Amino acid sequence: MMEYRIVRIREKKELMEKAAEWFHLKWGIARDAYEESMQTCIREETAVPQWYVVLKGETIIAGVGVIENDFHERKDLTPNVCALYVEEEYRNQGIAGQLLEFVYKEFRSFGISTLYLLTDHTSFYERYGWEFLCMVQGSEEAEMSRMYIHNEGN
Repeated sequence: MMEYRIVRIREKKELMEKAAEWFHLKWGIARDAYEESMQTCIREETAVPQWYVVLKGETIIAGVGVIENDFHERKDLTPNVCALYVEEEYRNQGIAGQLLEFVYKEFRSFGISTLYLLTDHTSFYERYGWEFLCMVQGSEEAEMSRMYIHNEGN
């Protein structure tokens, strides 16, 4: 990932609006919701929430967040990696894996060694040390989704 760099939104506050818009366009969740979470990330000195983008030059090509709960019924499974997205032209280059590893190492430095992730993917996250944990009902979702876990045992 030599030509790309992972940036913490809390350390590059001027990217917040651009990042909120980028995540909104990828996931269809209100831009304000991303911006509010990013403002909390910047303002408060807590581990959660956190937001990260991958920049190529000044262009966002990937991103991910970590929030308390990714809109599911299992409030005990926290914090949750969310909104992972890599622009199509940059996929299959290991960027998602490097971003997931970066986030996991950062959270270990915060004293948090277990992360959760809600997804419909069936084999993608296993490549990066995540293990299927259980099926979880997502908010306003008809179908159950897969909950993964990543901790020191993975």
